[in-house]
Amino acid sequence: MTPPALGWKVAWPAAAALGVVSSLNFDPVGLPFAMVVGVAGLIWVARGLAGARKRTVAMTGVLYGVGFMGPLIWWMNAVSHGAYGALVLAETLFFIPIMLALRAAVRLRAWPLWGAAVWVLGEWARGRFPFTGFPWGRLAHTSVDTPFSSYARLVAMPGTSAVLFVVAALVVLVVVGPGRTARIGAAVGVLVLLGIGAVLPTGIAGADGTRQVALVQGDVPGVFLTWPRGEIFDLHAAETARLVEKIKTGTVPQPDMVLWPENATDIDPFNDTIVRDQIETLSALLKAPILVGGIFDGPTVDTALNQGVVWTADGPGDRYVKLKPVPFGEYVPFRKEAGAIVNRLARDIPRDMVAGDEPGAMTIGDTLIGDTICYDIAYDSVTRRAVDGGAQLMVVQTSNAAFTGTSQPEQQWDISRLRAIETGRWVVVPSTNGITGVVDPTGRSVERAPLREPATVSAEVTLASGRTPALVIGRYLEWVLVAAGLGGWFLGTRRRTRTETP
Repeated sequence: MTPPALGWKVAWPAAAALGVVSSLNFDPVGLPFAMVVGVAGLIWVARGLAGARKRTVAMTGVLYGVGFMGPLIWWMNAVSHGAYGALVLAETLFFIPIMLALRAAVRLRAWPLWGAAVWVLGEWARGRFPFTGFPWGRLAHTSVDTPFSSYARLVAMPGTSAVLFVVAALVVLVVVGPGRTARIGAAVGVLVLLGIGAVLPTGIAGADGTRQVALVQGDVPGVFLTWPRGEIFDLHAAETARLVEKIKTGTVPQPDMVLWPENATDIDPFNDTIVRDQIETLSALLKAPILVGGIFDGPTVDTALNQGVVWTADGPGDRYVKLKPVPFGEYVPFRKEAGAIVNRLARDIPRDMVAGDEPGAMTIGDTLIGDTICYDIAYDSVTRRAVDGGAQLMVVQTSNAAFTGTSQPEQQWDISRLRAIETGRWVVVPSTNGITGVVDPTGRSVERAPLREPATVSAEVTLASGRTPALVIGRYLEWVLVAAGLGGWFLGTRRRTRTETP
C-alpha cells in the first residue's frame, strides 16, 4: 500500500513539531518514549514524501533538526549564545542527508530494518564529524529507565538505537498499516522487542572482588571563569582533609582510592612544589592514592593537557590525557580566523588542549580503572578502549561548572548510567559541583552527592573482569549498520517512484 503523499505545508510544520517532541525525552522534561514517538512521526513524514522534490525533503530534515537540537542542547547558552547557535546549526545540517537517506530507505522492502541502519549511520556521522563530532541525543540514550536499556549490554549503543528505530517503525505500521494483519503483526513485534528487553540480563561482567572508593566534590567558588587561580584546588584539598578526619574517626571507611574530578586543580603540580607537596601529604594521610584531575601544562607554552594523574605519597604514577577535547571549548580550530570573528575565544581559551592518544586504563593502587573525562563518556570508542586495556571499574572525571542549573549534567549522568549497563561495570563520577555519584552495572543510581556544595561520596564497588556482548560485537555491529545504511540510501534512491519530481 502506497502511503498518501504529503506536501510541504504538512511536512514542514510536522517535522518541526516532531523534533520538539523528540527532545522532550531528555532532561529537563524526561518524557519516556517521546523520541520513539517523534521518530515514528518522522518516518510517516518520510513515507509521505516519496515523490517530493529533494529540496522539500532537505528542508524537512532541517526543521526536524532545529526542533530537536534546539531544545536538547539549550544548555549551551550557558557558554554563549553564539556557541549555542553554531552547535545547533552544525548538528541540524546532518539531518539533511539523514532525511534524504531515510526517504530513500522507506521505499524498500523490509524498510524498518533499512531505516534503522540509516538512523545509525546518521548518529555515527554526528558522533565523528566535524572535528571529534558530537554524539549527543542518540536514540539509544532514551532507553534509560525503560526495558530497552538492557539492549545496551547486548548490542551496544548503535544496536540499541537500531532496536528503538524498529520499534518506532512498527508503531507507524500499527497506526497506518496497510491492513489488519499487518497492524497486528507490527503490534506483536513491538511487544516481542519490549519483552526481550525486559528479560535480557544486566549486571556485573564477571565479579572480581570489591574496592572502597571515595569521590571528592570540592565545589567551585563562584560563577564559571570568575574565580582566582588556585581556589578550586584549595576547595578540593580542604574537602579531602575533612575526609582524612572522617576516616580517623571511623565515620567513613578506609578507601582504597580517592577520586578527584576534572579541573580539581588549575595549577600544575609538576611545576608547583607547594601544590605537589599538599597532594602527596594528603595521600600519605589517606593511606590511599588520589586520582587528580586538572589542567596541566602542555608540550608548548600555547598548549595544555586535560588529564587525570594517579598520585601517591611517593609522587605521580599513571596518567590519562582526555581523548576527545571539545572544539571551541577546550581548543580552538583555526584559532586565528575564529578569533577574528569571536574576540572572547582568546580570553576564554588562551591555550589549546592537546588530545591524548592512549586509553584511560590506569593502575591506581592494586586496581585497573578506566578513566574518562567529561564528554569522553559519550564516545563509544573511549570506554571500549579502556575496557580493552583491562579496566575493572569506569571513572568519569567531570566538571559541569559552566552548566550549573542547566539540564546538561542530568543528560550526561544518563549517558554514564547506560555505559554502566553496556560495560557491565560500576561507574563512579567525581564532579566539581555535581553530579557526583555512583552507578551500579544495572544502571541504578546508587548514591549522589548534594549539588553545589563540598561533599564526599564513599561506596563499596564490585570490580569486573569480563566483557559484555556489547563490548565484543559493538564496533563490528556498528560497521555493519553503517554499511547497511549507505546501502539502503543507495538502493532506495535507485528505486524512485514514478511520481517523484526530478
